[in-house]
Amino acid sequence: MELHFEELLGRITDFIKSEAKTETVVGEQFELGEFKCVPVIKVGMGFGSGGGEGKEGNTKKGEGMGAGAGVGIQPIGFLVTKGDNISFLAAGKTHGLAAAFEKVPDLIEKIIKSREKEEAAV
Repeated sequence: MELHFEELLGRITDFIKSEAKTETVVGEQFELGEFKCVPVIKVGMGFGSGGGEGKEGNTKKGEGMGAGAGVGIQPIGFLVTKGDNISFLAAGKTHGLAAAFEKVPDLIEKIIKSREKEEAAV
């Protein structure tokens, strides 16, 4: 039974490694004007398993096992860079993917204001 458990644990671990990434949740790094934006996520996971075997008399024998895993992935914000400056824009208190993208309009507004200041200075 131990061999099966190790195989199952390996498969679950491989799945978590391949799926619990920023790219699979909110996308890859993108550029918005002069800004480079990198989505940031929070990952939580849990795993449980159990198994057993038994024998009744000389004829009845049984064994069984079960396992389960859960992964929670939540976008929490963006790392934003411009030149040598880097800052973190939190996604706010809203939940889910919508929260991460609520900050995009603010970012666009900052770019527009920055360009207006640069143009006014020229």
